[in-house]
Amino acid sequence: MSSANENTSDRSRPLIGITTSDHKSLLAWWCDWISVWRAGGRPVRLSPSRPPEQALDGLIIGGGDDIGAARYGGEVQLDVRIDPARDDLELALLGHYLPLKTPILGICRGAQMINIHCGGSLIGDIQTAYRHIRNRRTVLPRKRVEIEPFSRLAEILNRRFCQVNSLHHQAVDRPGEGLKVVARDRDDLVQAIESETHPFLIGVQWHPEFLLFTRSQQRLIRALVDAAHAHSE
Repeated sequence: MSSANENTSDRSRPLIGITTSDHKSLLAWWCDWISVWRAGGRPVRLSPSRPPEQALDGLIIGGGDDIGAARYGGEVQLDVRIDPARDDLELALLGHYLPLKTPILGICRGAQMINIHCGGSLIGDIQTAYRHIRNRRTVLPRKRVEIEPFSRLAEILNRRFCQVNSLHHQAVDRPGEGLKVVARDRDDLVQAIESETHPFLIGVQWHPEFLLFTRSQQRLIRALVDAAHAHSE
């Protein structure tokens, strides 16, 4: 009897697809899973070898390898790892779920993928483009980000500034159609974008799933899950 009740409870949770590569580390996936589960969602891993088997209530385009330069008209860099099959999967998912107004959160690479899908551009390598900027690559919340007042992101996080981690060397350059920049760091690099028309389309350059004990960052995951729950009804 308890097993049946648990299964019913699981199905009442909105189904949240999380895109990964086929070689994503178990630690990263665990952080994804626990962040979504404790926010009330039912996480399912999506990758080139694991396409979705049922309709999703919400979608997280996750972090990972660089996006192929051909996707945004950038210069090919031989010293970076790309995953063309994952690029195809994520662009197809965005093409399907954006018109349905499905809640979508982009994390790091995911924010960049959302921007590309909407016709925006990327900075292919921050250190090459801006040699004066110091590399602050760290999983710890060491980077200060300023958030635009009255933005959806500011409303969710309930703050104008926050400390975030930084694991990227690419960044959003020109925002795509219908997107606006809602956060920047002290070097004036874009740290978050959101849609002006979609009910929940947000991309952040940092990794909130790694900040498991930072309430404001976990509110971002919970906001996605709550929006997915409302969307499913």
